[in-house]
Amino acid sequence: MEKQGKRSNRLVLVPGSFQGHLNPMLQLGSILYSRGFSITIAHTKFNSPNPSNHPDFDFVTISDASYDSDLSSGNILTIISRLNVNCKAPFQECLARLMEKHNSVEEKISCIIYDEIMYFSAAVADQLKLPSIILRTAGAAAVLFRDATVPQAVVTNFLKGLGSNDIVPEFYPLRLKDLPFSKFGSLETMSKLVNELRKTGNSSAIIYNTVEFLEQSSLARIRQQCHLPLFSIGPLNKFAPALSSILFHEDISCMRWLDKQTNDNTVIYVSLGSITQIDENELAEMAWGLANSKQPFLWVIRPGSVRCSEWIEALPEGFKGAIGERGCIVKWAAQEKVLAHAKVGGFWSHCGWNSTMESLSEGVPMICRPNSGDQRVNARYISHVWKVGLELESELNRREVERAVRRLMVDKEGLEMRQNAMELKEKIQLCLKEGGSSYTSLNELVKFIKSF
Repeated sequence: MEKQGKRSNRLVLVPGSFQGHLNPMLQLGSILYSRGFSITIAHTKFNSPNPSNHPDFDFVTISDASYDSDLSSGNILTIISRLNVNCKAPFQECLARLMEKHNSVEEKISCIIYDEIMYFSAAVADQLKLPSIILRTAGAAAVLFRDATVPQAVVTNFLKGLGSNDIVPEFYPLRLKDLPFSKFGSLETMSKLVNELRKTGNSSAIIYNTVEFLEQSSLARIRQQCHLPLFSIGPLNKFAPALSSILFHEDISCMRWLDKQTNDNTVIYVSLGSITQIDENELAEMAWGLANSKQPFLWVIRPGSVRCSEWIEALPEGFKGAIGERGCIVKWAAQEKVLAHAKVGGFWSHCGWNSTMESLSEGVPMICRPNSGDQRVNARYISHVWKVGLELESELNRREVERAVRRLMVDKEGLEMRQNAMELKEKIQLCLKEGGSSYTSLNELVKFIKSF
């Protein structure tokens, strides 16, 4: 996309304060900048992006007050709740200053685009008489399932352990056990948050980082329910330049290791995302399962992701000697580049939506090990709807890990999944081209914003 000349419209983007929320909003900013808009990123001090990585954007900080005890607890639901309480007044002051500054020159603030978890933005935009648009960084199926079930009585049955493997009526193939709960916080806290996320208020539209054909029925049901324009413009990472990790330093040595591997589609890439934690026993079972599979692997072990361990000192004795040069372990990797590498043939993932979209858009089949939130929904779609992966549902043990890796990487079943994944990749590529659904939806979004 070519940059355009004079810019008369400025957009204020309010990203969520976690890696999986920051990336899509910054990608959206890059896309809209290339379409002629000026971009201001209004972000919290907590997990703030580095402005030097985005020289075309303006950055302003929303004072989010002090809540160190909440941050250290890692309780995501509490952090989200406090952000929405603490940021509303500072954001209103910040936005009023921005309006005074930019509306006094040949440029106006056209609208606010905010991550749905930063819902304080909608009230502020409404008070200042600015249009607002919601960005949802989860898939449409997960949002639909969450909004329909979490606040309802079906949750009570789930918590009682009644029929957790039963399919939820009207949401086939999702089961009660796939309900998008967070492991952080109480059911009451989760229900309150979902009730906030369900509100579209006076917002003008909703953006989804998804592809129309992947979630057609879910998107259709959402359109019927919310009566707002809905723009499905994913995968955002394919429209925007690749972003470096916002919160972690990427180790590029793994790319050189991948280059040295002999055969295509033989390496399994293992990364459980930016939040998931495991214990030492799970680490050991993963390690020996990978070693015993005899498959080359690239394994991201995030510092602090193993409980009671700083990094990889908890790896079992003898493991490094057993794998030799067949394994590569790093603290963080440039995931988009890894998944696009010819040597990578599988992805063991927590199934966050960004990782899911990145894997699908590169035609890489998956081993699913969801942790919380929308990840269980995504895993179910990967394994039972799109048929591009398998799920590890039982307690981790090395035999099951070895079996899952070999099923995906060398067995006939895995070859069929890879073929399905490549077919989805080709369909996604068509959606990104002129005349494709995502390309068309993006053009419609640009026209929509310019109409304000």
